[in-house]
Amino acid sequence: MKFKNVLIASDFDGTLKNDEGEITADVRAAISDYISKGGFFTVCTGRIYQGFHLYDPEYINAPVLLGNGAMAYDYEKQEIVFNDAIGDEGLPAVNHLLTQFPDMCIEFYNTDKVCAVNLNEHSHHHFTSQDIEFFNVAKPEDAPRPWTKVMVAAHGRSVEVQKILDEHPEVNYLKTTGNYVEILKKGVDKGTGLHKLAEYLGVNKKDTYAAGDGYNDVEMLVAAAAGFVPENGSTEALNVATHVTCSNNDGCIAHAIEILDKLYK
Repeated sequence: MKFKNVLIASDFDGTLKNDEGEITADVRAAISDYISKGGFFTVCTGRIYQGFHLYDPEYINAPVLLGNGAMAYDYEKQEIVFNDAIGDEGLPAVNHLLTQFPDMCIEFYNTDKVCAVNLNEHSHHHFTSQDIEFFNVAKPEDAPRPWTKVMVAAHGRSVEVQKILDEHPEVNYLKTTGNYVEILKKGVDKGTGLHKLAEYLGVNKKDTYAAGDGYNDVEMLVAAAAGFVPENGSTEALNVATHVTCSNNDGCIAHAIEILDKLYK
């Protein structure tokens, strides 16, 4: 039981899975061996409660971190461990965005209901591709709260959206150059979620590890005792890596476990 009370949290796409969307047999075998020696393994993803359908006890034996660290959900017990969600304090920021961009689509993720203002084809695909039931609302006040996260479909206006959000310190957002800007509760990110899950499991910070490849993994990689980043990860993630592993196509997580196997006697 050399890995008793050791936690590894891995990003899903681009880290645990290869570019074909598969968790390969060698990675599954490495995780299974790690779990058999007492370790906790879980996923930390931007996906939310309604959009994560890939729980498998073969490679996940701890609550899953969702919404970029805002929520932890125990799929074995089918219960929420914690949900650091946005309440009414999020309304000024989203209403400010809609004042500037009246046609902008904004998605709201509540644990019971998912909805959108100005539902468009991009968000329609976003929901349906993850089998998420959704409905349209006229204004943010009609979206049931609290929100685990809010997604702004910024398509071509990401820079302007982030400048507006800089005026609203009552919420947090993930800086990006992509089409979607994610808004979280103030003080929430993958790093805070990792520490909160470790505390729930009784794992010391010195035995808490993370793996990720993207800009939204940086806080988690920094918060961990060591951060593993695949060699084909983003520049932002590689800049804070403690260990650079082989690529996600060559078994990043198996390599990370191999490194830990040498650290724990």
